[in-house]
Amino acid sequence: MKLPFEVIVPLPLMQGWKEQLKSWKHSRITRRTLLFLAAYCLVLLLPLLGCSSDHTTNVVRIVRSRQLNPLAVLEKQGTLAKALKPLGFTPQWLEFAAGPQELEAFNANGLDIASTAESPPVFAQAADTPLVYLMTTPPQGKAVSLLVPVNSPVKSIADLKGKSVAFQKASIGHYLLVKALEKAGLKLNDVKSVNLPPPDANVVFGEGKVDAWFIWEPYVTRAVQKNVGRVLLDGSKLQDTGSFYTTTHAFAKQHPEVLKVFFEELQKADIWSRGHRQEMAQLLAPVTRLDVPTLEIMHSKYDWGLRPITEEVIQKQQEVADMWYNLKLLPKKVDVRKGFLTPEEYTEFTPKNVIASNQ
Repeated sequence: MKLPFEVIVPLPLMQGWKEQLKSWKHSRITRRTLLFLAAYCLVLLLPLLGCSSDHTTNVVRIVRSRQLNPLAVLEKQGTLAKALKPLGFTPQWLEFAAGPQELEAFNANGLDIASTAESPPVFAQAADTPLVYLMTTPPQGKAVSLLVPVNSPVKSIADLKGKSVAFQKASIGHYLLVKALEKAGLKLNDVKSVNLPPPDANVVFGEGKVDAWFIWEPYVTRAVQKNVGRVLLDGSKLQDTGSFYTTTHAFAKQHPEVLKVFFEELQKADIWSRGHRQEMAQLLAPVTRLDVPTLEIMHSKYDWGLRPITEEVIQKQQEVADMWYNLKLLPKKVDVRKGFLTPEEYTEFTPKNVIASNQ
């Protein structure tokens, strides 16, 4: 049989084949030998030809969430894999320390769909990341808190002047720290900034090496339960933006049908999460490493729902970008509009009832 393309057998395999011929040179060729020969050839050729019993070769890489949110529910329920199967795609869930690391993966072609707060996309755009904003959510400020050690003398934001505060640079913790300091009449340079990803900051805070830590759930509840930290304030009165689902320009252009299925299934998970507090807690207890009763209480910290991209959302995101630029933390002024699509393009994958519910 003549193959429709050229197959090049690597030298080590060819040498093994020659050695096998030598061993058969003076042997009687039997039917069993011929069958073995055929099987041997098949073993060599299958990996080279890319043959597989699984015909689903396309993977959509999605960030894994360790928080009490619909994205984590979507993974655990497994419904997305079934919904994507007719399109020839399967989801792959990847974990990152925080939002900035997710968007760095866009540049390395290591992720297709990210979920972050408002600031990481701005910093990514400043680094010329080919990013596209897909959809937003309500603010989740209650789920982000400023922690201080249990025995800390700090009683207010003003007491942090001159003290060390840990946060992930370009994260929601960084953004809310700026907002909290401004409200107290202070500036970011009035505190000692300690830029650490959450896992590292968790260790440093637990060892008492920083005076405060602005971080999100479930780190907040874990620290409180372990009697390591106490909440000085949360972001409920500070956050004025939602989170974003983002992708790359290339993925948005090539696979709007995949995005459509993703958001349809995510919305179902969101609706389920609102009305199934106990079941959600049971489902995500292993993910968050918190007990079910605690997760049920945490449920009230979250606001549910997907929201479409609107002109108001774009303008607010520009305000975020301008804030970081004015603080001289961006290398250049960012026009966030370059990361947004046209209204017609958004209608290709935004669920109709999401659009209708926000009109």
